[in-house]
Amino acid sequence: MATSGAVREVGSKAELDAAVAGARAAAVHFWAGWCEASKQMDEVFAHLAVDFPHAAFLRVEAEEQPEISEAYGVSAVPYFVFCKEGKTVDTLEGANPASLANKVAKIAGPASVAESAVPASLGVAAGPAVLEKVQELAQRNGSSAAEGTNSGGLPDSLNKRLEQLVNSHPVFLFMKGTPEQPRCGFSRKVVDILKQEGVDFGSFDILTDNDVREGMKKFSNWPTFPQLYCKGELLGGCDIVIAMHDSGELKDVFEEHNIPLKPHGSKNIEAVEPEAPAGKGGAVSEPVALTDAQKARLESLVNSSPVMVFIKGSPEEPKCGFSGKLVHILKQENIPFSSFDILQDDEVRQGLKVFSNWPSYPQLYIKGELVGGSDIVMEMHKSGELKKVLSEKGVIPKETLEDRLKALISSSPVMLFMKGNPDAPRCGFSSKVVNALKKEGISFGSFDILSDEEVRQGLKTYSNWPTFPQLYYKSELIGGCDIILEMEKSGELKSTLSE
Repeated sequence: MATSGAVREVGSKAELDAAVAGARAAAVHFWAGWCEASKQMDEVFAHLAVDFPHAAFLRVEAEEQPEISEAYGVSAVPYFVFCKEGKTVDTLEGANPASLANKVAKIAGPASVAESAVPASLGVAAGPAVLEKVQELAQRNGSSAAEGTNSGGLPDSLNKRLEQLVNSHPVFLFMKGTPEQPRCGFSRKVVDILKQEGVDFGSFDILTDNDVREGMKKFSNWPTFPQLYCKGELLGGCDIVIAMHDSGELKDVFEEHNIPLKPHGSKNIEAVEPEAPAGKGGAVSEPVALTDAQKARLESLVNSSPVMVFIKGSPEEPKCGFSGKLVHILKQENIPFSSFDILQDDEVRQGLKVFSNWPSYPQLYIKGELVGGSDIVMEMHKSGELKKVLSEKGVIPKETLEDRLKALISSSPVMLFMKGNPDAPRCGFSSKVVNALKKEGISFGSFDILSDEEVRQGLKTYSNWPTFPQLYYKSELIGGCDIILEMEKSGELKSTLSE
């Protein structure tokens, strides 16, 4: 057992197993000395140990104890494992003080302070020590008190930094070493190709910053280096860049995205203007006439589905960032589509460039007509024009706000519309309802109404209920905070939501 209020360093798997088995509740922090986020979360972890003296707080140096890390599936730090009665009941990856405090409270019971003194943003978990530490970290980082993690599991501050890096230059290379002194053969090959293409590029030496090195693997979902980005989108690693260069497609991508290219041997890239695009997608150099058979095949392919995408790879495994982005948008919009992997058929790959007068991939077609590449589709997605076009062409029915609200309400048998999310509620009423549902062991879906003003205002009219949170069961409104708490008190909540 850990000493009351102290964090205990664990030196072996046997020691950890014994400590977890001997504690009613235990929290384990897997950390690394080189990771700044680990250090900050370790401070919060230590202060939680003060606020929850009856739980065991254990620390494991992840890289020094590979046997333990492997046993608990640790692939990134900071990482937390929460155990009750000797069994793992929850985990947390990333730097999120609010989630850490809430998950500790879930296994260890309320902290030794009055709940009324605790901000809703930290739920009921945090006592005075951890609140003070979170506030201190917030001031140190210049961020909100409870820094979140993004969908990729990265701390928000690191995610923001990586986004700034990939967008800091139209063409950006994450490599080992520098363009002048590459420190691996793969990085050197990509640098040589970019120089041959005559493109100006920024770079970052991932050997100088392990947070960036490990973070980029998650950020880009690409496990190795180098990684080449164009206009904030991943093109790929060394093999893909070489293949694109050899086929001439790399130059096409740069031209499509208006990346200035300098003539071979020129040193002044600013003096060179990008070639003016011809038609929709820019002229295809030295176009080759298509045979009637080729035209017929391509015509058949682009019309083979109402929404047809020509991409590198498959929707499940895109082979370039632009293809991945396009697929993600279509899935996000719930648009049914078919696809063709142009890497599997060079005749289609080269012929479609001529057929569509569009020099690069991906390419999106709706009812046989070219819409464009990833940049155009992204802009249409942001503006809402993509769904409008699909609706006008009869591919999808026009979605009204009422349709959208009905779909959201029915997306889970028990559905909560709240401020914030269950791990980090952003108002006291939402926090109380979340705690009531969790206490009763009720599984539920949720929607953060702060993230969408249209849903926030529309739901008030749809439900004829002016405030939030709002809880629905099988698409029927149950009520708000007061009603839910009354139902919990009377014992009706679980039975009502289980009928």
